[in-house]
Amino acid sequence: MGPGPTGKVRSTGLCILLAIVTLGIYTWVWYFKVHSEMKRHTGSGIGGGVALLFLVGGLIIGITGLVLPFLTSGEVGSMQERAGRQKTVSGVTGLWYFPGIFIIIGPIIWFVKTNGALNEYWRSQGATA
Repeated sequence: MGPGPTGKVRSTGLCILLAIVTLGIYTWVWYFKVHSEMKRHTGSGIGGGVALLFLVGGLIIGITGLVLPFLTSGEVGSMQERAGRQKTVSGVTGLWYFPGIFIIIGPIIWFVKTNGALNEYWRSQGATA
């Protein structure tokens, strides 16, 4: 399946602010929307519903979102690669999130890199802010 509709360009700073103000609830919204958009665009990937299942499952066993940073960055990098663009993030980028969480700033670096790469990709596909 070829490229479908493009996703939304999301301000990295605004996303971080919303995550803080909502005490992390916005991160669930972000994961759901981003994975839904990537699946609609490429026809592959885990999709928003499965992303939420990973979050709920992680919450139940006490490792909330541990897998998703790796999957999200990996999917973004795969989209870049399939479009013939330079791959700027990959599953390895998830290491900024975990074990990067132990240096506190790691998840922020992961988000800035991943959301920035995703925004750049959507812009290359014709999306606007």
